[in-house]
Amino acid sequence: MNEFLLNSTYFGIVLSLLCYWIALKISEKVKSTLMNPLLVSSAIIIAVLLIFKVDYKTFDKGASYLTYFLNPATVCLAVPLYRQFNVLKPNLKAILLGILSGCVACMIVIVGLAAVFALSPEITASLLPKSITTAIAIGLSEEIGGISSVTVACVIITGIFGACIASTVFKIFRIEEPVAQGLATGTSAHAIGTSRALELGEVQAAMSSLAICVTGIMTVIIAPIVVGIIS
Repeated sequence: MNEFLLNSTYFGIVLSLLCYWIALKISEKVKSTLMNPLLVSSAIIIAVLLIFKVDYKTFDKGASYLTYFLNPATVCLAVPLYRQFNVLKPNLKAILLGILSGCVACMIVIVGLAAVFALSPEITASLLPKSITTAIAIGLSEEIGGISSVTVACVIITGIFGACIASTVFKIFRIEEPVAQGLATGTSAHAIGTSRALELGEVQAAMSSLAICVTGIMTVIIAPIVVGIIS
């Protein structure tokens, strides 16, 4: 099977898009936060690769082309931000302070849990960029002495988990303010979480888009300082 598919450049792309389409249909039918399309499509792809014994490298040969759309897609998130600029301007200080608080809290939790479970500095460094977009996280992880593959896995898990539980967390803690919902989602779950924020509303999407950018910048500044302290 691997030899046959290895010569097919489009196998990974077709499988990814098909599985995501199936996941969207399932998500429309089953109204549950656990039925996040990214989570469901990932599970389907893993199942297909295991059942037909297809090597990941064979799948990634074609699927990797989809990553070229990651940066343009992220840039497109500026559209709802522009539309909601009137909300951003008067609340800029509070918004930036909220994002900073989220970044600092994230670092404290990671370092604290790393100490509890006696994780190595290398693994800890790999976990620090888990709440920012993949493109920034990979470069930052390598810069601060982390393992990029571990970072990528953590970024994906964080994003999917955040998107799945966002609505539930808002209900439990009665967070009804659209700006707060968007900032919390973008700060903790980056672009994948923003896909969920888009479903909640345009204000949430705009604030989540802003949070992605600012969180990335703040993490790039804070993470090396944290690594220097714990090393």
